Amino acid sequence: MTNDDINEIIRRRRSVFPAQYNEKPVPKALIKMVLENANWAPTHKLTQPWRFKVVEGEAKDRLGVFLSDTYTDITSNEDFSPFKHTKIIDKCKSASAIIVICMQRDPKERIPEWEEVASTAMAVQNMWLTCTANDIGCYWSSPKLINYMGDFFDFEEGEHCLGFFYLGYYDEDEKNTSKREPIESKVQWME
Repeated sequence: MTNDDINEIIRRRRSVFPAQYNEKPVPKALIKMVLENANWAPTHKLTQPWRFKVVEGEAKDRLGVFLSDTYTDITSNEDFSPFKHTKIIDKCKSASAIIVICMQRDPKERIPEWEEVASTAMAVQNMWLTCTANDIGCYWSSPKLINYMGDFFDFEEGEHCLGFFYLGYYDEDEKNTSKREPIESKVQWME
């Protein structure tokens, strides 16, 4: 692999949303590779805080119902959106798999919590780049519903949900484009 190959994968990385996915299933072997690459993220004091729960098949439907019911429960009548309620269910159904992104806080609290969140985010970046290299669409969603995931999953003490990583194949014409401001506008050189 060349520098150009790495640059191309990094710059091609995009959010591809569940509504854009086709029905082709992502093989378990590829999901395992995505997770294995996540496991090689940087981690201070080797706390390796990332935890993942892979939701497939009927479990996706149960998660969709749980999330939509929770949305109904926590939303006032005047703020309730039938569109959003349906969209929550549809996102779960449209994905080939959903990886629930969790972080396990170091029980000894040897490092600040933000470092473990950052480490988990770097694990997700590894997942995203692996998906990009394999033409798998993916998207990290972190709705406020993640605060209720302890009612759906059995979390270890100190473990909590940081979001959902939706995966699915998509048709080439569904690719998103992205823009970035020049790096020069974000860097200050000091000599």
